[in-house]
Amino acid sequence: MLDQSTRAAILRLHDRGSGLGARAIASALGISRGAVKKVLKSGNDAVPSLHRAELADPHRDAILGLYAACKGNLVRVHEELIATGAKLSYQALTAFCRRNEIGHEPPLPAGQYEFEPGVEMQHDTSPHCATIGGRDTPVQSASLVLGYSRMNFFQGYPRFTRFECKIFLTEAFEYLGGACARGVIDNTHVVVASGTGREMVPVPEMAAFADRFGFKFVAHEVGDADRSGKVERKFHDIENNFLSGRTFTDWNQFNAEARVWCDKSNAAYRKHLHASPRELFAVERTRLRALPAHVPEVYLLHQRIVDSEGFVNVQRNRYSVPWRLIGRPLEVRESKARIEVYQGPRCVAAHARSIDLVDARIIDPAHRPPRGERVFTRGANSPEQKRLRERAPQITEYVALLQKRGHASLRATRTLIRMLDEYPRDALFAAIEEATRYGMTDLDRLERMVLRGILHDFFRPPHNDGSEPHHDKHDEDPDE
Repeated sequence: MLDQSTRAAILRLHDRGSGLGARAIASALGISRGAVKKVLKSGNDAVPSLHRAELADPHRDAILGLYAACKGNLVRVHEELIATGAKLSYQALTAFCRRNEIGHEPPLPAGQYEFEPGVEMQHDTSPHCATIGGRDTPVQSASLVLGYSRMNFFQGYPRFTRFECKIFLTEAFEYLGGACARGVIDNTHVVVASGTGREMVPVPEMAAFADRFGFKFVAHEVGDADRSGKVERKFHDIENNFLSGRTFTDWNQFNAEARVWCDKSNAAYRKHLHASPRELFAVERTRLRALPAHVPEVYLLHQRIVDSEGFVNVQRNRYSVPWRLIGRPLEVRESKARIEVYQGPRCVAAHARSIDLVDARIIDPAHRPPRGERVFTRGANSPEQKRLRERAPQITEYVALLQKRGHASLRATRTLIRMLDEYPRDALFAAIEEATRYGMTDLDRLERMVLRGILHDFFRPPHNDGSEPHHDKHDEDPDE
């Protein structure tokens, strides 16, 4: 078939008025006279389209119906067509669907995003697998790429929540020396509170974090992954370069080597940039939003009560605190590297944060009682019992009875101290004297005995006729 330029040449030669016929034109162009005659008969240089019958044409309606029923699986469509007696190869079926745009959309042209220095940075995460501590471990790789210079920073975490997101971005901004005006993300729930794309509304916590560093989060439209292609491309390098053949002892070594790898990668020459990211960054760095004068440490706040063994639980790991704080409510601050325990404004314990250990017990020997001394002594040297004997030496015999019967626990001692504070001592000592005489160690029953002893002194029941009770001499106030 003659192409369009040859057909145009035939028409030009024929229109010159030089008397060139089909034979002369065919000889000049090196083509057949029949082809020249067909072009002259058509009178235009448009190439006619060929309409050839296809084997799948008679089955077009059946293919459309089966394509919907088989949920777009052309293998199943072909199997069903063969079952109905159609003589059609799988290749002929896929070519027919492609030419008729059945389940196939022509690719759209790819665009290109160019940014001025300091305008945009792109952040995203991707799951990978690395050998950490001798076993294959899932890793959430977080990466940040500057749109102009392509400077890259990435770290790995066992999980990626808002806490890890703020830790990563803070380290990235410190590594780069600032932040761009716009931070492009996908529609992740870590940052997004509602909406997608242009309608995205960030979580107030993350919006406040962005304001601290002078930038704003922007989400690309759903399905428009090319909008963040610069950061997406780096995950291929992380998977096939950084993680290839490397093993790590722990998460700290992983992130330390990741930082070294970023330094090396950023210094490498890029053909499409005609420079290295480090060289382009020399221009972009002056356009970044400067870091605040003080960058506060990112930490997660927990409220914990010290358990009976002297530990607080954080992310399934247990950290020791001074044993005298057992049962006390404390504030725990979890940062990237440390666990700090506060009692009011004072830090009472600090530990290195365990990332990859689960159900571990991290103990500081200084938090345990002296060797040979139990935390709660049931004997005569208990601090609570010393205080009890000093306040009420009259009940020493009863305390000895409790110790003999095995009931002199910390709770029992504190119950006696409370009763000393709440009840008249005469009634309490009388009840304790009677309990000692009969060997009774039930403190709930002892308290009921005290209440019965003071019933008529504080609660005078009226007579049946509703009149006030008669006051005898023993009820009169001795001062009157």
